[in-house]
Amino acid sequence: MVNVYVGNAGVDAPGDRGWLLGHFKPPGDPRHSDDVEIKWGTHRPGDRRAQWATGERRTALLVLISGRFRVELPGRSVLLGKQGDYVVWGPGVDHSWYAEEESVVLTVRWPSIPGYAVPEDLLND
Repeated sequence: MVNVYVGNAGVDAPGDRGWLLGHFKPPGDPRHSDDVEIKWGTHRPGDRRAQWATGERRTALLVLISGRFRVELPGRSVLLGKQGDYVVWGPGVDHSWYAEEESVVLTVRWPSIPGYAVPEDLLND
């Protein structure tokens, strides 16, 4: 089958900053989508987003798989501390995040549009 991809999030995610599906995958790849992006994020304690995402035009859902993870929103800090805790924010809501413990989070954003990647020189090692 040409239009099928089978993988493992833990293995595939590091190849594209954690992103498994979205506009950034090559056309013709079943993981290419202009409708949605999906990320498997693994974070060491103390990892944080290098800069706030501003001018947001997408809706996002972030689900805690394991660990303790904090999402920063304007005027509000949301702690995800139990497996399955999640937060959703819509267009116009700036955000950042911080891993309080080793954490795994699943992020779904829609639509998938370019322009939000943090420059390589600002990323954590």
